[in-house]
Amino acid sequence: MMEKKNLVELVLLCVILVFEGHCAQRAVCTSVTYDGRALVIDGKRRILQSGSIHYPRAMPEVWPELIRKAKEGGLDVIETYVFWNYHEPVKGQYYFEGRFDLVQFVKVVHEAGLFVHLRIGPYACAEWNYGGFPMWLHFIPGIQFRTNNAPFKTEMELFLGKIVGLMKEENLFATQGGPIILAQVENEYANVEWAYGVGGPLYIQWAAETAVNMNTSVPWVMCVQSDAPDPIINTCNGFYCDQFTPNSPSKPKMWTENYVGWFLAFGYPIPYRPVEDLAFAVARFFENGGTFQNYYMYFGGSNFGRTAGGPLIATSYDYDAPLDEYGFIRQPKWGHLRDLHKAIKLCEDHLVSSEPTHLQLGSKLEAHVYYKSSNDCAAFLANYDSSQDATVQFNGNSHFLPAWSVSILPDCKTVIYNTAKVVSQRTVADNSFASATTARATFIAPSSWSWYKEHAGIWGNNSFTSPGLLEHINTTKDTSDFLWYTTSIYVEENDASIQENEVLLSLVSLGHAALVFINKQVIGFGYGNHDNANFSMAQKINLNPGNNTLDVLSMMVGLQNYGPWFDIQGAGPISVIVDELGNGKTDLSDGEWTYQVGLEGEYLGLDRVSMANSLLWTKSELVPVNESLIWYKVMFLAPEGTGPLALNLASMGKGQAWVNGQSVGRYWPAYLSPSSGCTDNCDYRGSYDASKCQKDCGRPAQTLYHVPRSWIIPGENLLVLHEEIGGDPSKVSVVTRTGQEICAVISQADPAPVDSWKPNTELMMDGPQVRLSCDTGWRITSIRFASFGNPQGSCGAFAPGACHSDVASLIEQACIGREACSIPVTTDTLGDPCPSVIKSLAVEALCN
Repeated sequence: MMEKKNLVELVLLCVILVFEGHCAQRAVCTSVTYDGRALVIDGKRRILQSGSIHYPRAMPEVWPELIRKAKEGGLDVIETYVFWNYHEPVKGQYYFEGRFDLVQFVKVVHEAGLFVHLRIGPYACAEWNYGGFPMWLHFIPGIQFRTNNAPFKTEMELFLGKIVGLMKEENLFATQGGPIILAQVENEYANVEWAYGVGGPLYIQWAAETAVNMNTSVPWVMCVQSDAPDPIINTCNGFYCDQFTPNSPSKPKMWTENYVGWFLAFGYPIPYRPVEDLAFAVARFFENGGTFQNYYMYFGGSNFGRTAGGPLIATSYDYDAPLDEYGFIRQPKWGHLRDLHKAIKLCEDHLVSSEPTHLQLGSKLEAHVYYKSSNDCAAFLANYDSSQDATVQFNGNSHFLPAWSVSILPDCKTVIYNTAKVVSQRTVADNSFASATTARATFIAPSSWSWYKEHAGIWGNNSFTSPGLLEHINTTKDTSDFLWYTTSIYVEENDASIQENEVLLSLVSLGHAALVFINKQVIGFGYGNHDNANFSMAQKINLNPGNNTLDVLSMMVGLQNYGPWFDIQGAGPISVIVDELGNGKTDLSDGEWTYQVGLEGEYLGLDRVSMANSLLWTKSELVPVNESLIWYKVMFLAPEGTGPLALNLASMGKGQAWVNGQSVGRYWPAYLSPSSGCTDNCDYRGSYDASKCQKDCGRPAQTLYHVPRSWIIPGENLLVLHEEIGGDPSKVSVVTRTGQEICAVISQADPAPVDSWKPNTELMMDGPQVRLSCDTGWRITSIRFASFGNPQGSCGAFAPGACHSDVASLIEQACIGREACSIPVTTDTLGDPCPSVIKSLAVEALCN
C-alpha cells in the first residue's frame, strides 16, 4: 500500500515538473484565485481596470495600436465577447480567420502585457446579430434557447468546449502562461430568467456546473446573476455599481459592464456620457469596496457587414468610448480616466488590505478610509449631492468638494484627483472627421458612376409559392436582409367602383421595413424603430382592370439580440388588406403568395470585385438619382496617408455599401432622429441614463461610415452601393483625417498632474501644467491660440480676457515639432500680467 502511495506521489511530481517546465519554456505561469476582497493573482490581491474591445469590430492590423492605447490609458485587462455565429456559421464548421481570429487577438493582448477576460457566453447580446447565436441553432427540432432544454444545452456545451479547448491548445489561460485570468458563462440572464419559469434556475445551475467542469483553472463569472452558484462570481452591469454586493462574502465586488455611453440606433439621436459622471461612478465603486471594473466599451468600433443586431442598430458602435470608432483617442474622456486609474493605482495596497472605515461628513457627504496600518491610509471623499457644492473637514484639513464628485487622497492628506475637475487636454472637434481643418473630403465625379436597376418582384427561378404570409426570418434563414412577397389583385372588367376610385391598401408588419409596389411602381415605404420594430402603413392606390401585381419587399435591419425568447421574435408582413372605401374589403393575408429570398443584385454578386467590369452595369453622363432598388458602382483613387477613411453617405437613403468587396455595413441617413430632446451642454451632475445626454436631434444617426485602411489598395478602389429607397451618389465623398485640433485650459488653482505625486510628501512635486499630445504619428505644427490671464470662451472659441499675456511664442518654442509638450502654469514661466489674480493658461494647437 505504501509503495502504491509513493508511486502516485512520484507520478504527480512528474506531472508538476513537466507542467512547470512547459511554463518555463513559454512564459511565467500565473495562479488566479479570489477572496472577498479581490482577485488574487500569484498570491497578490489586485485592483484591476479593464476595457471592452471586441476583436471583430476592428481589423487585425489595428489591434496592437488599440491595445497599446488602452494600456497607456491605464488598463490592466481587455474584455471581449466570443461570437458564436461567426465562429460556427455552419454546424460543425468553424471559422477563426481575419478579424475573427480570436487566438491571435488574445495573443496580441498578451504581447502588450495585459490580461484577458474571455466572455464565452455563448450568448453575447452586444447589439450583435441574433445576440451571437448562429441561425442554424434555431432550426434544430425541439430546441429552446437559454433554458433547461436538452438540444440547446448539447450545442452550448459543445461550443463552450470548443473555445476552452482552443484556448488550452494555445496555452492561453493564465495557469499555462497565457493572459486569460477570467472566463464568463451566460450573460445578464437574471434580466430574463423570470420568462423561463422553472427552467431558468435549472439552466443556470447546469451552466455553472458545465463551465466549472471545463477545468480552465481560472475563475468563472456570471454578470447580473444574483443566484450564480458557487464558485461562480456574480458581477454587476450598469451605469453605477457602487451599491452592488456579491451573493457571497467570499466573492470580490466586480463590475463587468460600466457603460461609457450608449449604442446608436437608426432614427435616434447620438447618446453620450460626460466624463465627469463616468469618473464619479468609477471612483464611487472603488470607494465602496470595488476591485475590478470594466468599461463597456473602451473601443467600440464598427458593425461591419450584417453583424449589427436589431432592430435597427446602426453600423457605428462608437459608444462614446475613450477610443472612438476609428481608434483615435477621444479627449478629455481618455485622459481624465487615465488620471483616475493612476490615482486609484496609488491606493491599491490600501484598498486590498482592509475593509473601509465609513465617516459621514454631512448630508450626502462621506469619506471611506482604507488603512494599510494604523498610521498609513488612503481616503475617498464624496459629495453625492446632484447640485450643492460643499467644503468638508477631514483629517484636520479643509477640502472643497464640487457636487457629484469624489476626491482621492492616497495618503489621507493630499487630494491628487477630483472626478469633476478635468485637467486633461480636450479635442476641439466632436468627431474625428468633422472639421474642415483636420479632414479632407474627396468627391467622386458624377460622370464616374455606373448603375444597375433592379426590377420589383420575383426575379429568379428559385422562387416558391405558399398560401398565407410566411414569417420573414424562418423563410430567409438570415441569408439576406430581403424577402419578396408577391401576389395579384384581380379587378373585374365591369367593376367601375374600383376602376374609377382609389382604394386603400393597408399593411401591418412585425418589422423592420418594407417597400410596396403596385404594378411594379413603388407606392409606399414603411418602417419601425429600435424600441418597436412593428409598423403599419396605409396607402391609397389605383388599380387597373384585370390582374394587378402587388410586390412587398420586406427588409430586416439586424436580428433581435436582447430580451426573453428573443430568438423566436418574428418579422415581416402579417396582414395585407385592400379596402374599397365603402364597397367592402379584401383580405389578401391568407391568399396565395410567391416568395423570393434576397435581391437579384445579391444573387448576381454585384458587390464583388470580379463583377466590376461586368456588362450588366450601365454608364452614361446622367446618373439616375432618387430611385429605389438601384445599384451604383464607381472607382476611386486611394487617398494619401495610412489612416482610416470614412464614407460620407449623407446624400443617400437606405442601403448597404462595399469597398473592394468588403461590406462597410448598412446605411440609413434618410431616417432622421426626433427634433427635440438634445442638449449641447448636458449637466453631468445627477444620475445618468441612456437618454439623459443626446446630440444631433433632427439629423441622421450616422452619415460617416468607417472604411479600414487595410481594405484600400494602391491606385483604384471599387465602391459599390445598393440603394433601397432613393439617394444621390454624386454627392458621396471619401473623407480622410489630416490632423487634430487640441486644446487645454488650466488654472493656477488646478491640481498638479496625478503622476507628479510621490508618497510621503504632503504636497505635489510639481504645480499645475498644460499637457498637450498628438495622436500617434502626428506632431504639433502650429499654436492657434495662447493666453495667460483670464481667457474667455471654451475650446475652439477662446478669446483674450481683460487680463491677458500673449504667450504664443513661448508655447511655440516648447511645443512646435513635438508629439507632446508640457508647460508649467506658473508666473515664473509665463510672467504675471495681473498680480494677485488667479490666472489660467489656455492653449489651442494643431497636430498634423
